[in-house]
Amino acid sequence: EVQLVESGGGLVQAGGSLRLSCAYSGFTFDDYVIGWFRQAPGKEREGVSCISNSDGSTAYADSVKGRFAISSDNVKNMVLLQMNSLKPEDTAVYYCATRVFVTNCGDYDYDYWGQGTQVTVSS
Repeated sequence: EVQLVESGGGLVQAGGSLRLSCAYSGFTFDDYVIGWFRQAPGKEREGVSCISNSDGSTAYADSVKGRFAISSDNVKNMVLLQMNSLKPEDTAVYYCATRVFVTNCGDYDYDYWGQGTQVTVSS
């Protein structure tokens, strides 16, 4: 059974940092990408970042470029999202998800999702 579990959310002041973790298990696929998404109250879900298991390529939303960094630890089956210089507008529930049988990040419908972790940035 495929599972993704997020952790690391919390409350932080503007300008601060958080590191989110996505622990995944049950993967039987060679090719997949793992993405981070977020959804703020009253807003649509948006893609934040993505990393390919195949070649390590990454992608970022314009709103987080230069502030967030995604990385993967294939031994521990984890994907990390380092978030620096946080802004109040980064406040949202953050989800990790996977799209299988693809090698590059793209505008896909993702197959499996975690439950989310709350990130709150105070001004």
